[in-house]
Amino acid sequence: MIQSILIANRGEIASRIIRTCKKMKIRTVAIYSEADRDAEHTVLADEAYMVGESNVKESYLNQDRILLIAKEANVDAIHPGYGLLSEQAAFAEKCQLHGFRFIGPDASIISLMGDKLQARKTMMEAGVPVIPGTDAVETIEDTLFEANNIGYPVMLKAASGGGGIGITICRSDDDCQKAFEKNKKQAALFFGDGALYIEKYIENPRHIELQVLADGKGRTLVFGERECSVQRRHQKIIEEAPSPFLKDVGRQEMINMALKAAQAIHYQNAGTIECLVDEDGMFYFLEMNTRLQVEHPVTEEIYKLDLVEWQIRIASGDTLPWKQEELTPTGHAIEARIYAEDPIRFFPSPGTVEKIELPEAPHIRHECPIKAGSVISHFYDPMIAKLIVHGTNRDDAIAKLENALNHYTVTGIKTNIPALKAIVHHPVFQQGGATTAFMDTYRDELIKRIQEVNQ
Repeated sequence: MIQSILIANRGEIASRIIRTCKKMKIRTVAIYSEADRDAEHTVLADEAYMVGESNVKESYLNQDRILLIAKEANVDAIHPGYGLLSEQAAFAEKCQLHGFRFIGPDASIISLMGDKLQARKTMMEAGVPVIPGTDAVETIEDTLFEANNIGYPVMLKAASGGGGIGITICRSDDDCQKAFEKNKKQAALFFGDGALYIEKYIENPRHIELQVLADGKGRTLVFGERECSVQRRHQKIIEEAPSPFLKDVGRQEMINMALKAAQAIHYQNAGTIECLVDEDGMFYFLEMNTRLQVEHPVTEEIYKLDLVEWQIRIASGDTLPWKQEELTPTGHAIEARIYAEDPIRFFPSPGTVEKIELPEAPHIRHECPIKAGSVISHFYDPMIAKLIVHGTNRDDAIAKLENALNHYTVTGIKTNIPALKAIVHHPVFQQGGATTAFMDTYRDELIKRIQEVNQ
């Protein structure tokens, strides 16, 4: 068993990993930037090391400095959390070369699935349905030809992208011409790769993903699905498990597909197969995230397991003790992401938290690393916390989430809590009808509701 872990991350996920490590009696080492000097994860860890300046490139993305700290702290393994270095194949490889176990899949798998074009090809070869699309498009002429061949609307996407960056919906040649250079530059800036490709845009889809655990010894399991359709700017806001859309037959088909996909690449550790599901229930592979997901708690709540613990156990050589047919979810769980941002315009709202009051109940779970006096920096992602509720069924979970949001107070900065209240109150969400178009379709209604509540 791994005895000591450096957490190469910050914020709520760093605190979340440390909590599991404490339960497992594993020594933890935190890293922090200048801006995070007093952050919660630095206090929770057994040791904490300054990694660099506030700028993320000089701190949490500074691979050489992180590995130097890992060596100095004499750890066995490195856990990347999500975001930052979690899907950087080069970092996973460096960890292994320096003698540290990387808590995640092998670098070659990260590389394979991180290349969206190669991932599409691999899944097609494995018999997994993928969205109609292209290889890389090199010129605007190629782009226009392929877009017309597929048929509008299409999505022009960064081949090495993620997090909604470098994606544009195009409904005409004019849209493609406007997006081509912009997306190319954005992709090169954020991912170091300006390659673009085209996918058919599916109108009003569901975004549904499946949680995979594989021990590398022949056992691969899928812990059901999560629905993540409520999004803004291609980024998730509310996630839930199980999906209110899937029926038993469709659910089993998606589980079988996820098993086939993971086994085809000999996957090991935790990963997530992301899919788009159209109005007729047809599903298509979108991408595989080779890491822990932000929304992993909803799966943990309904399956009563600790995914971080099993990430560590798998990296330590343990075998998964369950069979697929033994996995049965209980109840319904919903997660709401709390962002430091204007609830209408979605602009980040950095500043100092003056007051924070969290609702407490047996069915409520918080992943919240902030307190009164915490400084929310403009250097990092504006997500500051996660609120998770568990109910006996979906209606019960929604009622508990609404009540919890009504008793969740943060002052000193703007947050998206008013927007979350408006979303959860909306009848389309309550009836399980939200698609990825929900926020755009009902934007005016949501804004009106936010303004009424704030008056």
